[in-house]
Amino acid sequence: MRRLRFLTHRHRAPSTNRLFGRLLAFNAGAINAGGFLVLHVYTSHMTGFTSQFADGLVMGNLPLLLGALGAILSFIAGASVCAMLVHWGRQHRLQSVYALPLLLEAALLFPFAIAGAMTLAWNTPFAVPTTVLLLAFIMGLQNAVGSKTSKGGIRTTHMTGNITDLGMELGKMLYWNRSARSGARRAVRHDAERLRTSGGLIVMFVVGGIAGAIGFQYLGFVCVVPLAAILLALSLPPLVSDVAAYGAHHLQRR
Repeated sequence: MRRLRFLTHRHRAPSTNRLFGRLLAFNAGAINAGGFLVLHVYTSHMTGFTSQFADGLVMGNLPLLLGALGAILSFIAGASVCAMLVHWGRQHRLQSVYALPLLLEAALLFPFAIAGAMTLAWNTPFAVPTTVLLLAFIMGLQNAVGSKTSKGGIRTTHMTGNITDLGMELGKMLYWNRSARSGARRAVRHDAERLRTSGGLIVMFVVGGIAGAIGFQYLGFVCVVPLAAILLALSLPPLVSDVAAYGAHHLQRR
């Protein structure tokens, strides 16, 4: 419980950020891959949606354009809500600064697990089901959490940046420093911590994707419940501490 409390604590350490990022990457991979089996779209893939928006605009394909626009706006809204929750928590000096967005994500996943199949039939102004917009919002919310905790160093819902970082560090690691004289040229050295971070996020995203695909294939939307439970477990310890501190403060004032 003490370890869980510090994963979403306002005071961060590099090791905490890495572990927290891997758990979120697993969660994002599971939701993304599982959602694809049901919705036939990767809801965290904003690069694809941006290209889809441009294609729809050029071809005059209104459903294609609106579907991409809806997903992009939902992702932006999720990231914006995360930023507001984090800054509100900081202003009130809460320990659960980063737990608040995760608690909201868990709260959105539980009803999605229960009513996900029904929302596939709900029409929206964006030519995609409500479920697509909801998952895009959740992905934006979660990606912003990982970014805020690590000051932009960790992204958990899409792997393009992580795979790029992994490739660059592998290139530096394999580079042959041929200079015989020490100090004649600056030797090329890879960043071992960056290599471990990007590699760990990719592995956990893939593992989560496998788990999500299997879960959605055999269990359906109910497999989201364990994913929401993970977020709830990360959120509750610091929230309990804040509630206890708030109660103690009011008792002292009396």
